[in-house]
Amino acid sequence: MANDDAARRAELVLLRKVRDRIDRDYAQPLDVDALARGAHLSAGHLSRAFKAAYGESPYSYLMTRRIERAMTLLRRGDLSVTDVCFAVGYGSLGTFSTRFTELVGMPPSAFRDLDAEALRGIPPCVTQRIGKPVRNREAGAHPLI
Repeated sequence: MANDDAARRAELVLLRKVRDRIDRDYAQPLDVDALARGAHLSAGHLSRAFKAAYGESPYSYLMTRRIERAMTLLRRGDLSVTDVCFAVGYGSLGTFSTRFTELVGMPPSAFRDLDAEALRGIPPCVTQRIGKPVRNREAGAHPLI
């Protein structure tokens, strides 16, 4: 029993390191195979264990991090959608736009054009919550429109 607990804790430490790497290197070319090699696990085992620990696959987690960062950059308004696309690690504007629309509920260009006045007076904790991407095509219309 104690060995099982120690093995589980060791695996959770590895998974946390993988998650931290995704958070840190989200704009770099990352894939599950590379992440698994870095953690000395098979890609299949990493995917299953990561999903069990965090509720989504490493790939989905990476895509969500990229879209969250893209939302922040687009809100600033000083970068084009194309610049944001490449800044967050996408190699294709079409793929970026499709994924962004799936998770946010509107195209990145529409999100970028949202009036900053719509957010004025809303506490940051609320804007962070309503601005968080939604996974797996669950996005409806953006709550600020």
